[in-house]
Amino acid sequence: MFSPSSITRQLNDQIALAKSTVMVAKESSNLQFAWELNARIHNSQLLISNAATRRSPLTAGESDGAIRDMALLLYQAQHQLHYDDSPTMMMKLKAKIQFLEEQVSSISDKSSMYGQIAAEQVPKSFYCLGVRLTVEWLKKNHWKSSNLKKKKKKLLVDNSLHHICVFSDNVLATSVVVNSTALNSKNPKSIVFHIVTDEVSYGSMSAWFSINSFGGLTVEVQKFEDLSWLNASYVPVLKQLQDSNTQKYYFSGNNDENNRSPMKFRNPKYLSMLNHLRFYIPEVFPGLKRVVFLDDDVVVKKDLSELFSIDLKGNVNGAVETCMETFHRYHKYLNYSHPLIREHFDPDACGWAYGMNVFDLVEWRKRNVTGIYHYWQEKNVDRTMWKLGTLPPGLMTFYGLTEALDRKWHVLGLGYNTNVDPGLLEKGVVLHFNGNSKPWLKIGMDNYKPIWDKYVNYDHPFIHQCNIH
Repeated sequence: MFSPSSITRQLNDQIALAKSTVMVAKESSNLQFAWELNARIHNSQLLISNAATRRSPLTAGESDGAIRDMALLLYQAQHQLHYDDSPTMMMKLKAKIQFLEEQVSSISDKSSMYGQIAAEQVPKSFYCLGVRLTVEWLKKNHWKSSNLKKKKKKLLVDNSLHHICVFSDNVLATSVVVNSTALNSKNPKSIVFHIVTDEVSYGSMSAWFSINSFGGLTVEVQKFEDLSWLNASYVPVLKQLQDSNTQKYYFSGNNDENNRSPMKFRNPKYLSMLNHLRFYIPEVFPGLKRVVFLDDDVVVKKDLSELFSIDLKGNVNGAVETCMETFHRYHKYLNYSHPLIREHFDPDACGWAYGMNVFDLVEWRKRNVTGIYHYWQEKNVDRTMWKLGTLPPGLMTFYGLTEALDRKWHVLGLGYNTNVDPGLLEKGVVLHFNGNSKPWLKIGMDNYKPIWDKYVNYDHPFIHQCNIH
């Protein structure tokens, strides 16, 4: 009896051999046989993908036919294509596949670089909106004083209400998060949004949320520069971000011959403190007990109130897991050649997603989770444990402290995957445009853009005047 993991391995081995055989078939002009092999490859890949999607292993019953048919076709290949499966032949095929993979990798790196550049560009219309709103903010002094009303201050620390935080410098994206939450909430007045931005965006963000009411929910806007504890003596990553070598690493791109890394590992957005504030939520909101964290590239399709009573079973972080079969496990994010990584973390532990997280701040403080984060940041000063972003240190910080949530709460991939399961889109609560194709950029994903557009008032004077569409 084969185990589920051995079934998957056998299918993957057959797929690898079949791919090399397709090359032989094409070189010998046997295109019909190459087509049959590709069809079998697709069938086997579909089996593995479906098992991953439903999050249960392949069974012998559903895979036996595919394995048998592929084995028969590979046996026929030896006779029809007149090649032998000796070690010498296999080495030649392997060398050719490696050469082709290197060519694909080179093209992929260039594509990734250009896609990254496009994704990081903010449309001119967004600059227009920011400038117009900032001017309005400077003109309307009563807006500033209105943010200090005693009644509103009490709501900001009322733990009977539902508190949601967003860290962003993108006014329109944040507006979509707030508006979609309000419109799909059973009781918008029970929601308090805490928006943290930077000094440059503070005026425009404050003006926008003073002009618009969003169903009566409460909105607080603050800038992280006002957080007195946020300094290099307390925050290791802030000290690292100020380091000239770190800045050179992120800004030099692939021109740094001594330290070549993929473009995505060198994205300057990782220098932004807004990207790291998620590890300091208890310090940013010292009076709160539970918070839902949302990225600014999400759309909220349904009521979130259940998240504020969901049982985290003593854990700190509630998140949707992303591992399916061997995908998105810890070994994909961390460097297991490092002894500390090998010692502390199971390589097959399941990864999870940032973008919709429930944080129990009482447990966070009790377990000194921020201290855990500081420990790993200080150990990674040379970037040998991980390189990319905030997810790897998040996986390490919340290791053993994360409760898996139902997948409906956080549907990922709308920023890169054109084939997200329609069923998940329908029942999903928070839809996440993670990836390069953001709905406010003109770089694809047009089929998902209406989901986002639904929560943008394109007739609003400021949006209309800035020609945002």
